[in-house]
Amino acid sequence: MKRTLFLFAALCAVCVGRSQTPVYLDLTAPVEERVEDALARLTLEEKVALCHAQSKFSIKGVPRLGIPELWMSDGPHGVRAEINWDDWGYAGWMNDSCTAFPALTCLAATWNPEMSAIYGKAVGEEARFRKKDVLLGPGVNICRTPMNGRNFEYMGEDPVLASKLVVPYVRQAQTNGIAVCVKHYALNNQETRRMNVDVEVSDRALREIYLPAFRAAMVDGGAWSIMGAYNKYRGQYCCHNKVLLQDILKGDWAFDGAVITDWSGCHSTDEAAANGLDIEMGTGSDGLTYSLTNAYENYYLAQPYLAALREGRAEMKELDDKARRVLRLIFRTVMSPDRPWGSFGTEEHAAVGRRVAQEGIVLLKNDGILPLRRESAGRILVVGDNATRSMCRGGGSSELKPWREVSPLQAVEEYYGKENVSYVLGYEAGAPHYGRVVEPGSDAEQLRREAVEAARNADVVLFFGGLNKNHRQDCEDGDRDTYSLPFGQEELLAALRKANPNIIVTLISGNAVQTDWDVDARAVVQGWYLGSEAGHALVDVLSGEVCPSGKLPVSFYARLDDCSAHAFGEVSYPGVDDRVEYKDDILVGYRWLAARKIRAKYPFGYGLSYTSFAFGKPAADAKVYSEDDTVRVGIEVTNTGAVEGKEVVQLYVGKPKSAVKRAPRELKAFVKESFAPGETRRVELSFPIADLAYWNEATGSWCIEKGTYTVYVGNSSEAAAAVKIEVK
Repeated sequence: MKRTLFLFAALCAVCVGRSQTPVYLDLTAPVEERVEDALARLTLEEKVALCHAQSKFSIKGVPRLGIPELWMSDGPHGVRAEINWDDWGYAGWMNDSCTAFPALTCLAATWNPEMSAIYGKAVGEEARFRKKDVLLGPGVNICRTPMNGRNFEYMGEDPVLASKLVVPYVRQAQTNGIAVCVKHYALNNQETRRMNVDVEVSDRALREIYLPAFRAAMVDGGAWSIMGAYNKYRGQYCCHNKVLLQDILKGDWAFDGAVITDWSGCHSTDEAAANGLDIEMGTGSDGLTYSLTNAYENYYLAQPYLAALREGRAEMKELDDKARRVLRLIFRTVMSPDRPWGSFGTEEHAAVGRRVAQEGIVLLKNDGILPLRRESAGRILVVGDNATRSMCRGGGSSELKPWREVSPLQAVEEYYGKENVSYVLGYEAGAPHYGRVVEPGSDAEQLRREAVEAARNADVVLFFGGLNKNHRQDCEDGDRDTYSLPFGQEELLAALRKANPNIIVTLISGNAVQTDWDVDARAVVQGWYLGSEAGHALVDVLSGEVCPSGKLPVSFYARLDDCSAHAFGEVSYPGVDDRVEYKDDILVGYRWLAARKIRAKYPFGYGLSYTSFAFGKPAADAKVYSEDDTVRVGIEVTNTGAVEGKEVVQLYVGKPKSAVKRAPRELKAFVKESFAPGETRRVELSFPIADLAYWNEATGSWCIEKGTYTVYVGNSSEAAAAVKIEVK
């Protein structure tokens, strides 16, 4: 028997003095049939109501037809605590404490699509249980500069890495009957003047660097919604930008989902109506026109849009397209008959977060002091504000209310024994607070003296430093002030080294930092923001219970001026007169370093292990290829150490004597595999010849240049083993 939804339209009509035939909607019918059926029943006013918010995080639906509200929630690292209906205050619920998953920079550092899949599945289950229909994430903007306060929400500096990881996240999250909303489309690569800055970038850089991960999420991942960015592109706001939304997203990529603004990202009724925006959220309104309680009717796609339609200034076909897309989003999510129930704040989800964190932690330096075994650790001194600070709070819209957050200090005490561990603050960064800089309240010199004195009596010092989620560090709506470590950490490390040379530094951040101070440390670990199980995951790696296998998804520049965004002065970052010109063009991150022969302090793709790996000579299965072929390259990899470990085998391609500007090498494929001690195995990597294409601005199309290419294989962007191939 078919499952049907009976809509009590007749009863409702009687209540208002009208009669109407009851409406039946077959939930087993294809989504497109249901969309067209519902669209035909909507009034003009009901169609417009689908296009704008009714609260901070919901749209109205169509009550008359039994089409429910659509609820959204901030993500992508977890489901945000409940927000009030009409303001940004928290509702104070007692049952909205979520699992905090690692930040997306950590997910990118796993270089493992399997981790992305289990991450997406778990965060989708949490959103579903909380009765959310749209999860606002993941973010895939390119990390163009380490100064961007929001890089921790993104998947690194390379479009191939971000593309390969976003697809399984999207697919698995949406199996829960919730839509992801991939953000921030596009070119939102800085927080400085983000609401006004106008980005000038070549078509080639746009297509080759800044759009591929969005395209992968839409085309390969099948994302059901996408969020526009705050900034402008070529003079037009991204949330109603004709080129980005109509020409590329809905034209070239045939996207059939809904475009949602970032909150307050809409600025024009006419442009929003004509250029592809579907749902307007968060627009500021003083309520003066219709009253405070009806402020949502003041939105650009509310009463002003209705007036434009009635007056013929906006076209009905554009409204119908928007309504179709919103209905499709509703039928795919809240009105899907096959939605699972989800789960929330479980030990299983905590285990997923811990596993992702373990694989994303990157070992940057180690002179043999790590792993720090329990039986030989001796007296441990833990130093640093970040050893006890909550890293789920702050940071802007991605802040979370976790049901558990294990600090590094707590985990160190649990594993090594509280009696063997002492703690001093060392430096203070102030309380987490979004929207302003919080100054330290303690005497910095006194804290330093206490730490140095304590270090003299310890066998090893575990220093937990880096950044935090205060404003103008890793935080929304403000870029960083300095590339160096803040709060006197570098001076503290130098002083600690004089008292005790056995220093292990764990950086907790979502960004690269300057690391000249690493001479004062025997080991350096990049720990990211790791969520609920942060402390446990860090100790798993520090102790050797887990062999580190993370690789950097961003370049750690020796100097900030080595970064492409900073090589051309203010016009290229952060911009002049609200205009920023991407003069680095396609040479972003490691591409720029390779082109300019600049060595990174720690290169993209780099990460050490507690074992070691040897690479043989790569061999291509053929030497000559046509445009439709797939290149397959094999290489023997040997675990030459004494413990089992995972290695990321990375494949880069360059074209000597190219007729067009190119980076000397670009990532095209990677594989992460585990090897037993002494094991040798052939690892296979592949990529289609089509991935060698460049965007031809003259023809507005992808072109493959014929000739000789060099394929590099290794375990970082500085891979040396090479093989030549020919494209005919």
